[in-house]
Amino acid sequence: MRNKFNHRGHREEIRKMVCISFRFLCVRCGKYLLFSLLAALLIAPTLASNQNRQPTPREKRIRYDIKLALNFDERTYSGFEQVHWVNRGDHATSTIFFHLYPNMRAPDYIAPNQKNELGQVTSDEPRLEVSEVHAVSTNALIPFSFDDLQTTLRVNLREAVQPDAAVDIQIKFKGSVPEIDPEETGIVTHVLQQVSAAIRSERELRRARDTNFMCRGVMMLATSFPILAARSGDDWLRKIEPSIGDSLTTDAADFDVTIESAPGVMIFTPVVAAELTHKEKTDSRHFTAETVRDFAIIAGRNLKSEEHRIGDITVRSLFRADHEVIAQRVLNIAGDALRIYAAKFGPLPLKTVTITEVPLVSTLGSAEFAGLGAIASAFYVDFDSPTMRNMPDVIRDQRASVEDSLEWTVARVVAHQWWGATVGNDAGREPVLDESLSNWSALLYYREMHGEQQTTNALEEQLRGVYKVYRTFGGDDMEASRSSREYRNSFQYAAIVSTKGALMFEALRQLLGDEKFFAALRDYYSANSLEVADMDDLRGAFIAGAPVEQRRAVSRTFDRWLSSKRGDEDIGPPDPKLAEELGLPPRTETKGDKTMLTPFAKLGKFFWQQMTKIR
Repeated sequence: MRNKFNHRGHREEIRKMVCISFRFLCVRCGKYLLFSLLAALLIAPTLASNQNRQPTPREKRIRYDIKLALNFDERTYSGFEQVHWVNRGDHATSTIFFHLYPNMRAPDYIAPNQKNELGQVTSDEPRLEVSEVHAVSTNALIPFSFDDLQTTLRVNLREAVQPDAAVDIQIKFKGSVPEIDPEETGIVTHVLQQVSAAIRSERELRRARDTNFMCRGVMMLATSFPILAARSGDDWLRKIEPSIGDSLTTDAADFDVTIESAPGVMIFTPVVAAELTHKEKTDSRHFTAETVRDFAIIAGRNLKSEEHRIGDITVRSLFRADHEVIAQRVLNIAGDALRIYAAKFGPLPLKTVTITEVPLVSTLGSAEFAGLGAIASAFYVDFDSPTMRNMPDVIRDQRASVEDSLEWTVARVVAHQWWGATVGNDAGREPVLDESLSNWSALLYYREMHGEQQTTNALEEQLRGVYKVYRTFGGDDMEASRSSREYRNSFQYAAIVSTKGALMFEALRQLLGDEKFFAALRDYYSANSLEVADMDDLRGAFIAGAPVEQRRAVSRTFDRWLSSKRGDEDIGPPDPKLAEELGLPPRTETKGDKTMLTPFAKLGKFFWQQMTKIR
């Protein structure tokens, strides 16, 4: 096998493929489709009224009081939550909806029938079950039911809640998470997944197990409890649709969370524990957080943390002991990114921002939550460590690509605390509002940290290059304004949503100049902080901030980058030189064939034959 990898021609082909894979491996995407855009004269007054919005007083905020008992070794948990829900709509309602995200399944999902030594069916997906719902005021049982394949909990109140009034209910629940095979989380598997996306046009869908699992001694609970569905006026955003993007859409709320676990199990959340109590058989940690959209939990026995103070915010890096060198670099990058974004966009309503390594599966490079960003452990690669000697040459040769991708990813993940966590948007419908804007923010980080030359390189490699490689492999240009479910896989999503969307913001910056561009972005951030924004809000902010004579050009810029197929003109067409170097034949496609091999198949077949031998 060693001789095969050292064969000059074959080895060079593999090197090129792996290098290209790393260029878009971390440019992950997530969330939503563009709404219809209003005319500038209709949006500007809305923006002005939003800017005068006052912070919501505490008694008018949604609140979760959660008590969770975690059985780390059994991968199970149980608990109660008391939910204070405020009706912010215009009409009374007697129905409240919660999402049970761990129960999300792909349409073609088939449950396994394998059993463990105890005769229990081994599940490969997480599960969240609700057994009781009570009214806090009377302790009376409240009827409930499940919709949408048990992903939605419908609570039928006995009395309607009037506008601006509130109700308190208690929910009893329990859950479990699967154990993920470590083979699914390694760097070679991550690279193979990306190459597979290039070779075939097979559909990828996010699974609940992607962010609710146990692997390599680390447990991740992204959504361990029933969480209120977001609302727009009187309308509940009820439906959860599996796609290549994120499905989590929630309103900001206050959290008071107590977690019990066995001694020695470390618990990390978006905030630092306010209190730790040691008992005979359990440790109890108490956490409080204000105005956050979710409450992700990381648990493990071998986790460490380092932190820096940036202004009023504590930045933490969580890691396994053998990744300390890379985790320290991640901490430094995160601190610099937070400082830059706070100066350019405005302050965060958070006291802590945590970046953690997590053994994410190969279809996911990162995952973002309020106050917490998770990056795949596969990218915590210390090229100076002895373990790298066991890696294939094609991986070790890509040191610069891996390190650049990690820096870009950390900067992008931190930016999600502004775009997605603080300014929310409708998950699954409008990815430009958080994913594209966070990706462009990483470019801003490069400009502020490394100067114009490295920014130009990052613009070409992390943005333009992703689109051009995608087109060279035979991918079709698409509108960036489609819903996330319309993109087949992460390769296509990164090329269209992350790249074209991010480049739209760069085009707006060049059109308006830095002063007006950042003023508009700050206005958008301030007006929609802790709200659920839509594309009208973003477009309105830029039109309102532009001189009258440039407003039509701003509108055309939005339309050109998001609603048209002008990528080859604006970014670049398929690269014939790259195609020739990789041996890509002219593309042929049978209409309607969605699983056919692309022109990359010949080279990809050889790549698969070699890489699958490396274990």
